[in-house]
Formats: sequence, structure tokens, C-alpha cells
Amino acid sequence: MRWGDMDAYGHINNVEIIRMLEEARIAAFGPPGGTGAAGVEPLVPLFSAVSDGTLALVVEHRVRYLRPLDYRNVPAEVDVWVSGLKAAALTLDYVVHDPVDGHECVRATTQLAFVDEATGALIRLSAEQRGRLAPYVGPGLFVAGVRGG
Repeated sequence: MRWGDMDAYGHINNVEIIRMLEEARIAAFGPPGGTGAAGVEPLVPLFSAVSDGTLALVVEHRVRYLRPLDYRNVPAEVDVWVSGLKAAALTLDYVVHDPVDGHECVRATTQLAFVDEATGALIRLSAEQRGRLAPYVGPGLFVAGVRGG
């Protein structure tokens, strides 16, 4: 959390929460290929290992704010996992925890699709990509009948 992420109410602004989800996604699955400079290898090099001309685009976000995430001078804890794999899309789920008391503050999901930059056509997930993601697949947060759904 950054000091500038705090709003007038003393908690992290909702727009900055979306930015935190993005940072968690990039930390877990890598920055899009060809962006930035070399750094630490992600846990699962998914986005950083796509072929040239492939874009990983956000299709949809869903965010449920359970309680304010107060600014603290320590990093928030964000759990991220794969909750859905389709032919040409994947869904990531997140839980943002207060780093001091451990309470869940935010539950969120992001659907992403791989797209050919030149044509705009969807690109199917490969068997290799599915295999890399398989150990990180878990239940979705916003499924009917699931707490928070």
C-alpha cells in the first residue's frame, strides 16, 4: 500500500484496489511479454511467455468490498488463483487481506482473454499453458451457492 493510495476516509481507494489486483496478477503470472525490464521470474510465467503479438486483455472485473482496507505501512496480502479456464479465456480470483488483522477486505475476479494484436482474434489457451495453470486452479468466489457469490 502506498500513502497516495489512501482516500479522504483513511482507507485504500477503490480504484487503487483494482491496481493492487493488477500488481498481484503480474507478480504471479509475469508482465506481458516485451514490457518493462528484466526482473524476478514470476511463479507461473504465463503472460511473460506468450508469443509476440499476443495481448492478454482484461475482459471483466468484479469486485466486492467487504470492509475498508485501512492504510498501513506494510504490504496488503493478496491471494490469487485460477478459478476458471475456457478455450480462449481464464478467470483469476483474489482475496485481499488486511496485513495486520488478517480480515478479508476485498473479494474480486478478473476474466482475461488472449488476443492476436494484428487481427483482434481470440487465441486459444495451449495445452502447455493449461498445464502450467492446473496446480493453481481453485473454486470461484462468485459462484452461486458459494459464500460471497
